[in-house]
Parts: sequence; C-alpha cells; structure tokens
Amino acid sequence: MFRYGAFALLLAFECVIHLSRGTEVTVKDKDDKLCLYANLSVNFSVSYMASENKSALAQFELPAEVTSNGSRCDNASSTLKLNFGAGHSWTVNFSVSGNAYRADSVTFSYNLSDATVFPKSASTDTLSVTVRPHITDVSMGTCYSCKSQETIRSDSVNQTLWNVLIQAFVSNGTQSENLTTCAADLPSTPTASPTTVAPVTNSTVAPTTAPAPTLPTPTVGNFSVKPDDNGTACLLANLGLRIGVKQGEKYQEMNLDPNVTRASGSCGVNSSELVLESNAMTVVLTFTNDTKKFRLQAVNVTAKLSSGVTFSEANGSLSLWEAAVGSSYMCNKEQNDSITGRLNIFTFNLQVQPFAVKKGLFSTAEDCQTDSESFLLVPVAVGVALLVLIVIVLVAYFIGRKRNMASGYESF
Repeated sequence: MFRYGAFALLLAFECVIHLSRGTEVTVKDKDDKLCLYANLSVNFSVSYMASENKSALAQFELPAEVTSNGSRCDNASSTLKLNFGAGHSWTVNFSVSGNAYRADSVTFSYNLSDATVFPKSASTDTLSVTVRPHITDVSMGTCYSCKSQETIRSDSVNQTLWNVLIQAFVSNGTQSENLTTCAADLPSTPTASPTTVAPVTNSTVAPTTAPAPTLPTPTVGNFSVKPDDNGTACLLANLGLRIGVKQGEKYQEMNLDPNVTRASGSCGVNSSELVLESNAMTVVLTFTNDTKKFRLQAVNVTAKLSSGVTFSEANGSLSLWEAAVGSSYMCNKEQNDSITGRLNIFTFNLQVQPFAVKKGLFSTAEDCQTDSESFLLVPVAVGVALLVLIVIVLVAYFIGRKRNMASGYESF
C-alpha cells in the first residue's frame, strides 16, 4: 500500500485538537483511502560555507506549499516525504512495534545551490542529515500530538518541531479522534492529599516510614558506533548508567540494562552522537569539539516510569566530560550530573571517546577531577606524615638539649 499524498492547509480534520499555522498533508493508499496524516511546523537552522571561506547561517521554515511524492504506507512501515523549494526534502520513516508505532528517523536533504535560501554558498552540493526524533510508543489507532517544541541537533543543522499532529498508520481510511500526547505537554503530577487514618482503640501505633528501595550499581556496558556494518568503531563508550527523574513531587531512579540495550548514533567532524535504547528508556548523548577539546554538550532522555507515564527531558547547553581531542575521558568514581531540574544522570566506571578513535581502541585517558583528587590523597598524606615526624624530631631534640644543659650546670 502506497502512493501520493494530497496537500491542504489549515483544514479542520477529525482529531480533536486546534493547531496554529502549519503544513498539513494527507497520504492515500492505492485504494485512495487515507493511510497517513500529518499537520506540523518545522524550522531549520543550517550552517554552511559561503564565499571567501566565511561561515553563514540560513534560517527558514517548512513552507505550506509542499508535495508528498515518495510518501508511502503499508501495514508495518510508513514514510512521509515532504518536498519543497529548489530540491529540498524532509522525510520521516515510521515502523510498527507490537501495539505501538514510532518514528525511526528524520532525514533532511538541502540543496546548497538554492541561492534564495543559501546566498553566496561556496558549494552547490545537496547534503543530507539523518537524526532520531523522540516520537515513540504511539498507540496504534491514535494520533501523536505534541504542541511543545523539540529541537533535534546535528553537526550543522538544527531542526525545531512544534504543533505536531501525526497518525502514521490510519485504519480503514478514517483518522482517529484519540491522541497519544508527548510527555512535554503532560501536566505535572499533582501532590496527593494526605490521608487521615483513625487511631486504633486502646493502642498506640508509632508512625513508620518505608525505606526507599536501593538500586544495585548498574552493570557496565561496552558500546560503540560504527559508520557502517563493516567499519571500525568511530565512537567508544564504556559505562554503567542510572537516571534519576522527578515527576511532580515523585522521584524515581532507573538503571540502564546493557544486556537489552541497542547502541546507535553518528560520528561527525565537530559533533558525534551516541543513542542508547532499551525497552525502558532512550538516552541520547551528543558530543561536540572545538578542535582542541571535546565535551558532552547535550543529553536527551525519554523513559517509561513505573506510573506508566512517559518522561522526556533534555538539555543542549552542557559542558561535561571534557578531554583533549585524540584522548578519551575516564572517571572510575560515581558521577552525579544535574541535566535539568527534573533529570540527573549517574555514571559508573565511565570511559568515552567520541572523536579520533584509531583502530577501534581507546586512546590515552584523561582522568576526571574526582579520580585526580583521589590520586593526590596518597602523596598529600605522606607529606603531612613527614611534616609531623619532622616536628616531633625537632621538639624531642630541643627538649633533650635543654635537659643536657640543665644537668651540666648542676654537675659544675
């Protein structure tokens, strides 16, 4: 089942939601029945080289006038392809998993020869970037809805999505009225009112507080990213990972199980990404470098909480795990990094190298400050002990000398 899609703008469809101005597309199958619906807004920010070897920034939005040639639908996968301008396209691939579906990838292709969008571009090539959006666990038979902004970053392109309404697998040609709402749009969980329990007659019951369950130290996983199936790893990461999330007044911690975690990602000149995905959570770590040092710049976490709520939180302006390009970053001690007010990540026995990996092996490691401080404890302790010993010897010397002088006067 596949075919072309018809475009319309600002039409009220059957999903019970009101959107601001956006791009609305319907895709129909071979029987001319609706099989995919989308109404969304996307902004692009693209860094490119202009003439005279100067860097330039192009900012533009997904226009209303698009075509959907290349879009298709079937029972297991769907593709939404929006073509616009002079050779640009924005493509989302969806797949079904059990009773839910997800967006596996977003591919944005842009034509640098389009002088209207990229004035004075030094190149006329058509380039593409592929990223992973956080559109997951959408129940079959529902529309995915997210009014909040989500910015997806890559090496030279930022894509910001908002007012998103998508149903990738429409049943019987009829769009659903039911929604799967993104975590960013969900209200905070209200604090439950305290319950008063009547006292037991003729007895005194002391209040008890149940201790919070203690998680075991997470298992260390060995992860890597390869440019292709037969290639050598371009990004290496060994770590045990735990996340701590706050939803309303409730706090929960979860360990990443490396035995059921799939690692993927990408390697670039100035930006590399590691995606760790299990049934319980998806963690996206984005690294950048300034040619001299690399650092962890962005963390994006989506997790299924014990309450059944999907949690999603991100921060794209971090400066963590810093080391020289060409070396790896190592921290054997437990680290607790605050990502946002609602998200912490804990790492154990961490070693990571997102750039300049040679022969698939870690380069010389730069130790974190915690480890360095622990290494300094021994020489500092030895130095203090020697100082104390010198003081004791000096005190004993002066006491002995004083006694000898006193005994000499008496004998004289």
